[in-house]
Amino acid sequence: MQIITLEEFLKQKFDYVLDARSPREFEESHIPGSENFYVLNNEQHAYIGNLYTNHSKFHAKKEAVSFMLENISAQLKSFDAKPGSRILVYCARGGKRSTALYTILSQLDYRVYKLEGGYKAYRKWVVDYLQNFPHKKFAVLRGNSGCGKSELLEHLHPSLDLEKLANHFGSNFGYKGAQPSQKQFENEVADILIKTDPEKTIYIEAESPKIGSLYIPKLLHKRMQEGIQIEVTADLNDRVKRIINYYGDIDDTGFINTLDKIKPFISTTIYEELKSYFLNGDIQKVAEMLLTEYYDKKYRKKPADFVVKNDDLKKCAREIESFVASVVKPSDT
Repeated sequence: MQIITLEEFLKQKFDYVLDARSPREFEESHIPGSENFYVLNNEQHAYIGNLYTNHSKFHAKKEAVSFMLENISAQLKSFDAKPGSRILVYCARGGKRSTALYTILSQLDYRVYKLEGGYKAYRKWVVDYLQNFPHKKFAVLRGNSGCGKSELLEHLHPSLDLEKLANHFGSNFGYKGAQPSQKQFENEVADILIKTDPEKTIYIEAESPKIGSLYIPKLLHKRMQEGIQIEVTADLNDRVKRIINYYGDIDDTGFINTLDKIKPFISTTIYEELKSYFLNGDIQKVAEMLLTEYYDKKYRKKPADFVVKNDDLKKCAREIESFVASVVKPSDT
């Protein structure tokens, strides 16, 4: 059996990383880029655990093997890895579930490896890494809502898009659907950082310590505060268009519920007007009022190292890169 340590795993590339845990465990959090190839489904995992703990260890193992063979066999039919593929398997602690999957896959023409310590070892590494990661150079995009900071990150490299990882636009109206768990968010952040040269300047959008329900790792937020601060501006018309693009498909219930959350921060008149314009389908007016009567008043402008107008994404990105290159030594960017 070829067992590799977490340190070895982080330095190597695999064609497939297979998570042998149950779908519920996988959905809660997993190694980024891995696929769920469960050997016990949710019900079976709970059943075997109860049988092992409260009844018979022998019968638990026997039934587990039966379930495992059935599940692996069923999933192999749709597993299209080519002969010679490098495959890493892991489970919760590097125990029986990943061993079972390893044993069967290794009988085929695959190069199979098992992760020592399993997902628990990976999570320990993530927690430790996010408290001590070496990256210190960040260029932070600030600015009023709708200035195109998220789009700019797509043109700046390397970048770390926290709102994309959090599946949230970072504001009251920024809900995009279910967010990942805190653990998965941290996993994704660590995965990007470990793959980024610590000598490079990372472009990132300014955020409060919390995005939706998720907390930004403390050291990362501290490094963001210490980074190069870039203020992005844009004309109101362009900002309105972006806001409509971001939030234009929000439903009536979602809008009213969110509007109620910001009610303490706007006048009753503005609240009623926003509600009326939205229900009458005037999204343009809603977006404009949200910007001028709520977001802009809420935004606390801080001293910036560079101010740039975003009236052309590619041009704006080039100007930002040029400024960063001028204030950071060539070997540091």
